Amino acid sequence: MLDQFDITKRWPAKDASVIQLYSLPTPNGIKVSAMLEETGLPYEAHLVSFAADDQHTPEFLSLNPNNKIPAIIDPNGPNGAPLPLWESGAILIYLAEKSGKLLPSDAAKRAEVLQWLMWQMGGFGPMLGQFGFFYAYGGKEIEDPRPLDRYKAEAKRLLSVLDQRLDGRSVVAGDAYSIADIAIWPWVRALFTGYKASEVLGLEKYANVLRWHTECADRPASQAAVNIPASPE
Repeated sequence: MLDQFDITKRWPAKDASVIQLYSLPTPNGIKVSAMLEETGLPYEAHLVSFAADDQHTPEFLSLNPNNKIPAIIDPNGPNGAPLPLWESGAILIYLAEKSGKLLPSDAAKRAEVLQWLMWQMGGFGPMLGQFGFFYAYGGKEIEDPRPLDRYKAEAKRLLSVLDQRLDGRSVVAGDAYSIADIAIWPWVRALFTGYKASEVLGLEKYANVLRWHTECADRPASQAAVNIPASPE
């Protein structure tokens, strides 16, 4: 059933009956690994190595022409047909609907969760990613201070939005932990891990975000997800 997908030539399935995850533990990758762990849907993970430029290989591009992780193939998709899918937000919604978990059935609460998911997809993730590039990676060599200043200011603004939202709340949207939380917390984590930007962003000022992030990151599924797919020894 999965033989029709060229990506399986580079990353063969050990169990073709379960969801195939092609990913790396970046913020966007962690989202889907955490979702799979939270739902208990059976899956196997395949490491897409940026160091090996895996994301630009013909096999990976045959699944995701946008050359970004994560991507999945569900061999048991709608109507029993295999479903290839990419874009982390779309995958979160699909897995929530497939499992019946982490997305409210109530229409108003569902819309609220999706609103905050789109906030992450359209703003929080991309802006923090740009900040990270100019602060911690290749862009830090650029002498013109304006790009970093722009994205640092936007990162702080978005953190303030999130901090205000979490004032008196244990979750971002609805009444319970959802795909909105799963989408957002890995990006907060990146500020501590990959970007090491605690001081420059003054993260101690965002007490609600820090409390909520700790609660999200301490979940067993989250602790597993940050190492999925596992890197080779």
